[in-house]
Amino acid sequence: MNRKEMMDELRSGSKTYDFIIIGGGATGIGIALEASARGYSVVLLEKSDFTKSTSSKATKLVHGGVRYLAQGDIGLVREAVVERGLMLQNAPHITKSQSFIIPTHGLYDEILYTVGLTFYDLLAGKLSLGRSRRISKAKTLKRISLINPDKISAGVVYYDGQFDDSRMAINTLQSSVELGAIVLNYCAVEGLLKDDNGHIIGVNAHDEESGDSFEIKGKQVVNATGVFADDVLQMDAPGAKKTIAPSQGVHLILDKSFLPGDDAITIPKTDDGRVLFLVPWHNKVIVGTTDTPIEKESLEPVALEEEIGFILSTASRYLTKAPKRSDVLSVFAGLRPLAAPSHDGNKTKEISRSHKIYTSDSGLLTIVGGKWTTFRRMGQDLVDKAEKNHDWKHIPTKTKHLKIHGYKKDVDLNDPLYFYGSDEEQLLKLAKQNGYNKSLSDSLGIIEGQVVWAVRNEMARNVEDFLARRTRCQLLDAKESIRIAPQVAEIMAKELGKDQEWQTKQVADYIEVTSNYIL
Repeated sequence: MNRKEMMDELRSGSKTYDFIIIGGGATGIGIALEASARGYSVVLLEKSDFTKSTSSKATKLVHGGVRYLAQGDIGLVREAVVERGLMLQNAPHITKSQSFIIPTHGLYDEILYTVGLTFYDLLAGKLSLGRSRRISKAKTLKRISLINPDKISAGVVYYDGQFDDSRMAINTLQSSVELGAIVLNYCAVEGLLKDDNGHIIGVNAHDEESGDSFEIKGKQVVNATGVFADDVLQMDAPGAKKTIAPSQGVHLILDKSFLPGDDAITIPKTDDGRVLFLVPWHNKVIVGTTDTPIEKESLEPVALEEEIGFILSTASRYLTKAPKRSDVLSVFAGLRPLAAPSHDGNKTKEISRSHKIYTSDSGLLTIVGGKWTTFRRMGQDLVDKAEKNHDWKHIPTKTKHLKIHGYKKDVDLNDPLYFYGSDEEQLLKLAKQNGYNKSLSDSLGIIEGQVVWAVRNEMARNVEDFLARRTRCQLLDAKESIRIAPQVAEIMAKELGKDQEWQTKQVADYIEVTSNYIL
């Protein structure tokens, strides 16, 4: 993933690409993989860094969505549990099966959840991750030692998937590049090119690094910009009606001592009617989430005080060791690009998470909604739609069993570099040969060689790219990530040929953004 080579290739030719995808989050990345796997020529453009917004701020679950089952959306759940199984098969180095325990309150709960979750397993068919079952109160307390015994009558165990969202994105982009796609971060789309009939024939792109603008020609332009989809629709047709109703979800990261075992906890009924999860992740615990409708979308949403209070107080009711503000290692907020309801007054948690594809009069395809678990299927549906709209010969999907870059079975989760999968060996070799095997952070398990690797192979362009998304330091321990930022900047500056002034500004920018992650 060499940015300069790809940028040179894009600007050298007068080539017309089959697909130009605007947006480098889960949706755009899924489309890039699908289209390039079918043999189409693909360009993906992201105005900041890949997964900078929503797609790096997920609950890190690959799940069918137990609560959509409760809402009766069986089709959505069936699609998601199948995709969950495929994702675990195709990227075993960054996904895993995770056991969850629902603490129950009385016989009605026990029956309801056992029956409901058994149905959930059945929907997955042969891709099921394991049978759900009721366990006694004694067993529940043994498995989740810090659960408040006064709050529960028993427990129900079920299984879902877990993953690292930004790492999934980078590895999927690497797979797309291996299949011939061009993918660029820090390259914004400023306008759409149209022919005399008003049909879109390309985009005006702006390279944020060099400051240059240029045109790219394409047969199918795709708007996969998530919460920013309406901005592109306005570019296409000023005055277009809103398609997105964004809502904000907040997560807190706590030390592993708050959830010592291997099981996650699902609290199915909170005060706002949502589900609260406590899930082990990268040797920490992730707790969330909230659902707050918001007016204005932004690249760096900030957690509201009431959201933080809600998560802490709900968790405190269920745990004997109550988390306090001072225990929070990081707080992060992400926006859900929910498809706007056709009528007003709908609650965000009732808005469907299924994806929708719109064809504009200009030929622009816009995809909204969806979630990480179904990102591959979203890509498949979008490319199918493009083939239909253009009367192209239908090529069947090639991604169902496509192994994602880094594919490696049975990784050792205690190895801090396990998420590199099959790349780990090369990374360690590079670190050793160049004297970059010193530790930057013992608590986060980060070595200098990872910085070099991220610049050379994963298109990391600045300190935040590395600390927030190529590794997850910002989310796992915001203060510790700020401590190592100057060393990261120094190594990156050497790799990218930048000066001391760049380093100073990088560190200052990183501290400014990351201060919002610290309570």
